[in-house]
Amino acid sequence: MTDIANGREIVLNMLLKVIEEGKLSSNVLNHTLAKYQELDKKERAFIARLFTGTLERYITLDYIINKFSSTPTGRMKPVIRNILRLSVYQMNYMEQVPVSAVCNEAVKLAKKRGFGGLSGFVNAVLRSIAQNLTDIVYPDKDKDPLQYLEVMYSVSREMASMLLAQYGFETAQVMLSDSLKVKATAIRCNRSRVEPSELKEILISEGITVEDGKYLDYAFRISGYDYLDNIKAFKKGLFTIQDESSMLVCEAAGLNSDSYVIDVCAAPGGKALHAAETACFVSARDVSDTKIKLIEENKLRLGIDNLEIMIWDAANDRFQDHGRADVVIADLPCSGLGVLGKKPDIKYNMTQNQQKELVSLQRRILSTACQYVKPGGVLIYSTCTVNKEENIENMEWFLENHDFHADSLLPYISGRLAGKEAESGYLQLIQGIHDCDGFFISRMRRNMRD
Repeated sequence: MTDIANGREIVLNMLLKVIEEGKLSSNVLNHTLAKYQELDKKERAFIARLFTGTLERYITLDYIINKFSSTPTGRMKPVIRNILRLSVYQMNYMEQVPVSAVCNEAVKLAKKRGFGGLSGFVNAVLRSIAQNLTDIVYPDKDKDPLQYLEVMYSVSREMASMLLAQYGFETAQVMLSDSLKVKATAIRCNRSRVEPSELKEILISEGITVEDGKYLDYAFRISGYDYLDNIKAFKKGLFTIQDESSMLVCEAAGLNSDSYVIDVCAAPGGKALHAAETACFVSARDVSDTKIKLIEENKLRLGIDNLEIMIWDAANDRFQDHGRADVVIADLPCSGLGVLGKKPDIKYNMTQNQQKELVSLQRRILSTACQYVKPGGVLIYSTCTVNKEENIENMEWFLENHDFHADSLLPYISGRLAGKEAESGYLQLIQGIHDCDGFFISRMRRNMRD
């Protein structure tokens, strides 16, 4: 059994893996929580919050540290700068942690990691920050809105610039602010096994806090649980983790029991399995064995039978599928700017050049996948980003170059989302404005042949 002090060292190791070595934060967090299952709920919650919070805000934290350190964080030893980061996060964002304990534990941690000679430096910087924390001057949003967004919401300058250019300051601020909020876990009821009302009662009986979804009656948001795999209802396959924005993809598809559906980039399987709940037959594909295993695991847990799974690169044509599908779901690889709160790595690592490459890949896949749609059938193109180049601009390019037309979403979606966009065949959901992740969904119908 460890304690909170040792929990700080666990977090330090996690930060080094993600920030310094480039490991994926979600993998590091999941692996760590699985490794330390013997810890009590309070300790695990401390580790998760300190790691996630420090990672989400480390540009802000560096700004603060550099105000009081003669050595900028970029020139510090990785261990030292990350000890300072996790310590300043505690002082600035975790009021229940005494400042004296933060400073003392940081000094102990520096010594334990072989940097006793720098422990005085760590102590001096942290004590100075603690004494002046409320007096720090941050960038002025009117004089320099770009630096303001970068520092206050801990996002790369390149990304802040792109969001400003596409959405303006107010909306960019709303999106970035929303990404820093702690949210309940969104889940989808597996209606092939249980009614939504019954699932809600089961979860409440397990001591879990349950809120109704905002757009769909089979969506819920849960909190107050310790470890997902310990929830009996989850192990029994009564629900799966999925944001409501993602659930709206299958709503937009307008599926029925006679539909034949191809999901070309299906892992981890949320949309394909959701589609299969309607009793239609679904062919789910993805590019690697690792991704396919994720779909298979979820298929088995949820008890879905009417779903075939295969390894297939969506950019490669599968000629035998031409004109077969009533619906093709193309939820394609994207920049992920709509899920920054779940994948904070994106804020620091995603570049505009990478986004341009993704646009090219998306167009290649769309040009291939659309051939699987039968005349009169539907192509659903979706992403979990808010980048207009990957979304509405891709939709417009596709319609200009393929034998499809935009198809209204109004018959298929919640009245709360109805409007000119939906009537024009697409939705751009924006985190902080809509009650879900940032997401793009378009519905395009293949023209009937003469």
